[in-house]
Amino acid sequence: MIGADRYEAGMAVRRAVLGDEHVDRAALDPFGADFQRYATETAWGAVWTRPGLDRRTRSCVALSVLAALGHERELALHVAGALRNGVTREEIAEVLLQVGAYAGLPAANRAFEVARRVLADG
Repeated sequence: MIGADRYEAGMAVRRAVLGDEHVDRAALDPFGADFQRYATETAWGAVWTRPGLDRRTRSCVALSVLAALGHERELALHVAGALRNGVTREEIAEVLLQVGAYAGLPAANRAFEVARRVLADG
């Protein structure tokens, strides 16, 4: 998949996972337009559309990496996205527990705080 096809496929997955509101809000920033296109084509169009993992699994992987790296804003987006992809609250907690074992307790502690806030809002 190349070019416009990758972008369109990526945009469909991005909207399904992150929601229209987030994607539309990101599109309002002309300064970051090229970056948004790049992210849509690469992360969403080239990776999330691959057949090797289902969306539930990709969500769990995204949660663990974002939590381990301390990317709280993106983690919050992906907690909501994981729920859209059928990951349960209990499974999200298990992923974050795993983060504690492999990335450290402070990373998991902060990730639990972010997830708790998102889950309370949802």
